[in-house]
Amino acid sequence: MAEKYNICLDVGGTKVLGAIFNENDEIIYRLKKRSKSGGEGSADVEKVIISVVEEMIKESGIDRKKLNAVASCAPGVIDQNAGVVLFTPNLPWRNYDIRSAMEKKFGVPFFVGNDVNLGVLGEYKFGAARGYKNVVGFFVGTGMGGGMILNGELFTGNQFKAAEYGHMILDPEGPLCNCGQRGCLEAFSSKQGMSAYIRQQVSRGRACQLAEDVQGGVFRSKKLKKALKEKDPVATEAVDRACHYLAVATGNMINTISPDLVIYGGGVIEAMGDLFLKKILAEVDRYCMPTIRSTVEIKTAELGDDSILYGDLAMIKGL
Repeated sequence: MAEKYNICLDVGGTKVLGAIFNENDEIIYRLKKRSKSGGEGSADVEKVIISVVEEMIKESGIDRKKLNAVASCAPGVIDQNAGVVLFTPNLPWRNYDIRSAMEKKFGVPFFVGNDVNLGVLGEYKFGAARGYKNVVGFFVGTGMGGGMILNGELFTGNQFKAAEYGHMILDPEGPLCNCGQRGCLEAFSSKQGMSAYIRQQVSRGRACQLAEDVQGGVFRSKKLKKALKEKDPVATEAVDRACHYLAVATGNMINTISPDLVIYGGGVIEAMGDLFLKKILAEVDRYCMPTIRSTVEIKTAELGDDSILYGDLAMIKGL
């Protein structure tokens, strides 16, 4: 029987990452392409996705007839069963039936799910969370995503809206979040939250290596790592504050779920996970009950950029 291939995609506000998996669940080809989320609408992002899939098929040399399925993530609320993106904050999609568009284009089944749900699923099936039954995942990137495995199953809640604990409110009088609320975990601990804090401090006349980087958006994780290595006071404060609120949120989730494992993933953690983990571990015990904390492991994700791609694969395979 001819070998079949699966194409898996990680679609974000600024990039599309793609990979081709063989039947042994190995990545045999990968491609990363920048996308512009501020375009004319759904069709623009759709074009980037199609171009990534087309380019991967061409450059890898696989036979198009051997394509088994395509899967993708998107940030936001996704009806995984219907293949419809209901809402996504960083892409121009509202009630967008991406499955129909993609199946029409490629003639194979197309799957789509929430990015962090799939990141946690990827870690659960192929990475750091293998062998655990109840898992809470925090993915720290431009925003702050959550994902949850309960009793061995991905928990998505009513209408696939669960695990948005990036919008757990930790201080009702805190900084404004993109969701419209104040004091969300995302407003403190994501790249957006840390960048906003740095901008605020710079506006008060303090110097920071990342002043220019955050002027019109968010810093790159590598730049933050460099600033911390050189002991930049404002960057250090931003990270200490981010880790403090991650510790508080982690304590809340430990008390609520009593998971076997809490994992941290996403671009920021991939760049400096050990540092974040050390700071979170130094504080987290203050914010949860000792009897519950004693049965919880806390660690970083191990698949890095590939967590979501492996989650896509798990979705295709019905794992």
